Amino acid sequence: MEITSGCVASFHYRLLDGDKELESSYDDQPMAYLHGKNNIIIGLEDEMLGKVAGDEFTATIPPEKGYGFPRENSVQRVPIKHLHDAKKLKNKLKPGMLVHVNTDQGTKQCTVVKVGRFNVDVDTNHPLAGKALTFEVKIENVRSATEEEIAHGHAHGIGGHNH
Repeated sequence: MEITSGCVASFHYRLLDGDKELESSYDDQPMAYLHGKNNIIIGLEDEMLGKVAGDEFTATIPPEKGYGFPRENSVQRVPIKHLHDAKKLKNKLKPGMLVHVNTDQGTKQCTVVKVGRFNVDVDTNHPLAGKALTFEVKIENVRSATEEEIAHGHAHGIGGHNH
C-alpha cells in the first residue's frame, strides 16, 4: 500500500545536521503518523507521499518546509513554575538548555536565554528554525487509518498517540 492521505505510516528516521546526528528513532518504536493531517513537518510529509513499506530514502528539507525561519523579538519572560517538570529543573536551568513551556495550546519547546530566581527568559523559536533538515528514513509499515484516527486527526497505537 502506498502512503496517501488517510493512511497511517510507521517509519524510523535519523535527523542529521551535516554529519552530526541530532535525533533517531532506531532505539525505540517507529514513529507513526496520519498522512495529510500535518502530524509531521510538511516537507517530510511531502517526501513520504507514494512510498511503501520497505522504502528507504534521504531527504533534505528546506527551512520553509521544516520549522520555518527564526522570528525576531521571540524572547519571552516566563515564570519557572510554567515549565514542564519545573520542580526537577528549578536549580538546573542554564542558558542554551531546551525546555518545554506549558501553554494554553499545550507544551512548546523553547531555548533558555537567561535564568532568574523566579523567571526564565526563553527564545520561543523552534531550535531547528532556519535550518535545512536532512532525514534518513525507512518506511516500516503503511495501513489504512481507522475511522477513530481520522476523526481524531492522528495515528493511535505504537509509535502514535495513545488515549
